[in-house]
Amino acid sequence: MSENRTWVGPSAPERLSLLRSAKSIAIVGASDKPSRASYFVATYLLSSSPYKVYFVNPVAKEILGQPVYASLADLPETPDIVDVFRRHDDLPTVLEEAKAVGAKTLWLQLGSWHEEVARNAEAAGMNVVMDRCVKIEHARFHGGLNLAGFNTGVISSKRQLTA
Repeated sequence: MSENRTWVGPSAPERLSLLRSAKSIAIVGASDKPSRASYFVATYLLSSSPYKVYFVNPVAKEILGQPVYASLADLPETPDIVDVFRRHDDLPTVLEEAKAVGAKTLWLQLGSWHEEVARNAEAAGMNVVMDRCVKIEHARFHGGLNLAGFNTGVISSKRQLTA
């Protein structure tokens, strides 16, 4: 994807506000395979966040002991954030599903960037975040980056002494 990036996403304070106001997150493209990023994110959200987490995958039946829904339309409530782990070409369809159920925010995971989808989502009154991980952003804002695989034990401008 050599797409020029002209769209400007929400600032860090705006992303924090989106995460703070959300009560539920639907992971579209959730996987039951532990090696997949969506599984890692799901594990974190279930154990370290206050959100009601829904999994959307037309094939899987259960992920991490939770039921899996075939589509956003099948969820028992409208998710505040639709966190998308799908291929680039699938993103317009996911946007249409998110708009149809009334989701407030479309969140495209790390490496996922689709300017037309972002513009269409914003035109429909939705918030959009692209190329960012919900898990990393939540941990960043809530002091848990160590849970995201980052060593944040010491913050200092001094050079560390080596033995």
